[in-house]
Amino acid sequence: MISQTAEYALRAIVFLARHDEPATTAEIASATRVPCGYLSKVMQSLCRSGMVRSQRGLHGGFMLVKAATELTVLDVVNTVDPLQRIRTCPLDLEAHAEQLCPLHRRLDNAVALVEESFQSTTIDELLTAQPRKLGCRFPCLSGPLPSPGVLDCAAW
Repeated sequence: MISQTAEYALRAIVFLARHDEPATTAEIASATRVPCGYLSKVMQSLCRSGMVRSQRGLHGGFMLVKAATELTVLDVVNTVDPLQRIRTCPLDLEAHAEQLCPLHRRLDNAVALVEESFQSTTIDELLTAQPRKLGCRFPCLSGPLPSPGVLDCAAW
């Protein structure tokens, strides 16, 4: 439903929301398992949007501009790869000019539900949600990085 770019941006934002200090691209990439070169481009987009700021120098890196309570999942997704609503017939059929056909109406309704869900979910909520114990391994987004940068969800 969302692009890989949007997921990578969300991983980076959640990571930054967990940390009070600036984080480098390499640190974020390692912790979130996002390729460093790809993440670099994602971080540039987040900086251009004003969601993230970068700081150069010895103690430089990226930091969130807004609090995690003020950022929604939709804010992040729409910054890097906006959800596409269906406003007009994708086939340019004249008969559908006034109203979408049942197929495209349903597809747009589904996107609207996702949009609504993402708009009502803050980044802070993602930080405080309790993961289910599935025995999975998920990139570590909290606290100091354990070796090799992953957290065993079963231990939660």
